Amino acid sequence: MKRFFIFSRTIFFVLFLSLPLNVFSQQLEITENDQLYLQLINNVFIFVENNYVDQVDSKVLYEGALKGMLEALEDPYSTYLDSDMMTSMSDTTEGTFGGVGLTISKRYVSTPDEPAYVEVVSPIEDTPGWKAGILPGDKLTKINGISTPDITMEEVLEMLRGEIGKPVEVTVLRGNSLEFTTTLIRDLIEVPTVKYGMMENQIGYLRIINFTPLTADKTQEALDNLFKQNAKGLIIDLRNNPGGVISSVVNVADKFIDSGIIVSTKSRISYENQSFSATRRKTTVPKDIPVVVLINQGSASASEILAGALKDHKRALLVGEKTYGKGSVQQVLKLSETDGLKLTIAKYYTPSDANIDKTGIYPDVEVKFPEFTEEEEKILTELLSSSEIKNLVESKKPVTDEKVEEIVTELEKKYPVNRRYLKKLVNNERYITETAPLYDLDYDIQLKEALRIITTEPVQKLIDQSVSVKEHQEKYEAINP
Repeated sequence: MKRFFIFSRTIFFVLFLSLPLNVFSQQLEITENDQLYLQLINNVFIFVENNYVDQVDSKVLYEGALKGMLEALEDPYSTYLDSDMMTSMSDTTEGTFGGVGLTISKRYVSTPDEPAYVEVVSPIEDTPGWKAGILPGDKLTKINGISTPDITMEEVLEMLRGEIGKPVEVTVLRGNSLEFTTTLIRDLIEVPTVKYGMMENQIGYLRIINFTPLTADKTQEALDNLFKQNAKGLIIDLRNNPGGVISSVVNVADKFIDSGIIVSTKSRISYENQSFSATRRKTTVPKDIPVVVLINQGSASASEILAGALKDHKRALLVGEKTYGKGSVQQVLKLSETDGLKLTIAKYYTPSDANIDKTGIYPDVEVKFPEFTEEEEKILTELLSSSEIKNLVESKKPVTDEKVEEIVTELEKKYPVNRRYLKKLVNNERYITETAPLYDLDYDIQLKEALRIITTEPVQKLIDQSVSVKEHQEKYEAINP
């Protein structure tokens, strides 16, 4: 998929280098050509306002002009922000907002071969979308019965966000033909940041869900607690982490890296060319603690910075799947009290000088979940389009692990597909009303492999033998020119 055709709205977090500025306070260089085009735009604006057949609101023309200007860049992350979007940006930065809990993207152009469906970058944990079992890479083909290729991203957001407690119906396409419809009940989305716990063999498990201003402190609290329990190794789970604030991820990386560059940004604006380096006094994780990092296609932006820094500094082994590939930095510029724009002003680079925009970061050890056969997709479409799982779970309440096995056995008779996946679907329904466990080793083969590696393999030797992000990119490009 060509990422530069995608209009992406990481409606929870984008990677910010700078906070809102007043665009008019900057000293702008205007050429003769600029003056000509500005005059033409001004003339057209006034002509349309005075001559269009119906009365037209000048604000409508203003917003339309800005939207068109930024869309012309064909950059998925540069966009006009109306008052609702500015409010949304403020809400998400502060950590709470209403909605269904999905980070999404949408292509600019829709064609018969490649319809502009809404693509799920990642679900936020413990939200309606996450509890419904929606996964990174799923496509929303319809929202409340309306085909998504036929509507704009702004209309998509208006439909997904809304009054708390009210339903929104989405049709989900997974793979080539597995399609089902589910109803999500909008909720107040409180963005979590860190969860952790101790696994077997004294391996600490740390899941970083988002990079907010609180993440570094919360990460340190988790590390302190795990080391008090004598953790001998760490698994850092960055899967489905859509990113966040650059200062936050730099502070987290600094806990593992004692010197050298963590991330650098490059721009044609001189003051946006920056390097963020580690300092020994901030490092809190001993070098002899082995670290394995889990990544997948839902790992984007700031989570890729952390994964890339740890990989390039030979501090961690990456396990899982290739990341999303969001390697640009946005600046939010406030135009008035109610609106603004978000503009890409730089690209970020890992310590090995790799920009991962549109390419992502490759794992050192690839572990993929099995793909469904065509027949399995048909079977699962039938199952997920029914209310059978919901009815069985309701009939077995209170649901125990033993009852889950009974339900799965019953489902297998009618729906002969992977038992592990059936169990996952049953537990998804179970945990809509119960607290989900921190991890699920029965289903999660990526975490299971990470645990196996860190407990049985010479992790540091594997890390030393691994290549940098830049070298991995070059090897891939050589194979796939």
